[in-house]
Amino acid sequence: MKKYIMIAFLAGFLLAGCKEEVKQNQVKRFGSVTGLKAEKLEEYKRLHANAWPSVLKKIKECNIRNYSIYLQKIGDAYYLFSYFEYAGTDFDADMKKMADDPETQRWWKETDPCQQPLPETAAKKQIWTNMEQVFHTD
Repeated sequence: MKKYIMIAFLAGFLLAGCKEEVKQNQVKRFGSVTGLKAEKLEEYKRLHANAWPSVLKKIKECNIRNYSIYLQKIGDAYYLFSYFEYAGTDFDADMKKMADDPETQRWWKETDPCQQPLPETAAKKQIWTNMEQVFHTD
């Protein structure tokens, strides 16, 4: 009987430890939207078809995974939707690390002029508007 109690205790202890590890490494999902200037459509596609290796490396170093950008025309306007998963532990520090990277800054000088921020985001001197996640399933 004591043997089974000890096994149950150890199993519970190990499982509790596993749950804590999953909680610490929990992925956070982000979606955002911005406009795309119609006259810059082909340039934007060309840039992303040949994304710079140094920028892609920095994205990974900053714990961003599964990063995607989608394009949609609505009426006469083009919109970009981005999605990524953050797997790190200090989002603000990782985003600062990315923003401070000279190659990433150079990349943004190429891509930012293509984008047309939504009015409320432009007023804050930003490009992408964060979106609220309302549903997710694995």
